[in-house]
Amino acid sequence: MSRGVLPGLASPHPLGELLPAVFQEDEFTMRFTAGLDEVLAPILSTVDNLASYLDPLLAPADFLDWLASWAGVSLEARLPEQRRRHALRTAIELYRWRGTVYGIREHLVALTGHPVRVTDNGGVSGSTTPGTPAPGEPTPWLLIELPTSAADLRDLVDTVVAAVKPAHLPHRVEVVEDDCLP
Repeated sequence: MSRGVLPGLASPHPLGELLPAVFQEDEFTMRFTAGLDEVLAPILSTVDNLASYLDPLLAPADFLDWLASWAGVSLEARLPEQRRRHALRTAIELYRWRGTVYGIREHLVALTGHPVRVTDNGGVSGSTTPGTPAPGEPTPWLLIELPTSAADLRDLVDTVVAAVKPAHLPHRVEVVEDDCLP
């Protein structure tokens, strides 16, 4: 990412106009402040548009990875720019759902643009008799079902799921027929 001097970018607040009249009459002072205006114009433009730089839908394309690093999101470079923008915006909202079935599913839908099914065997179980094993399967698991139309994104989905699921939970990504998913 590089932001530099933009030739011809006018300063919204030229320094020479802010000087007292006696200095505005001096040609050297006006040329000197015009040089400073050329250097300061991109900085002032960036500060004036800061809200746009921080909005994933408006930020310059080369700014997206930097914004993603703030949010702890890894954006896949091979995805189209609009998909990356949407995934970043959605990821910020989904932080409160991180690690839940809903959060994982919505994160994957935002990233891939395809419907996915996320299933786990989670829940709470207990036994009414002390010292006996709890009912159900004792080992937790997470299953991600991806449509065949998104099979090329399987590695990406696997990486993303590993990042957003609870660390102790083993997961598996499977590709299923498109019509098997909601």
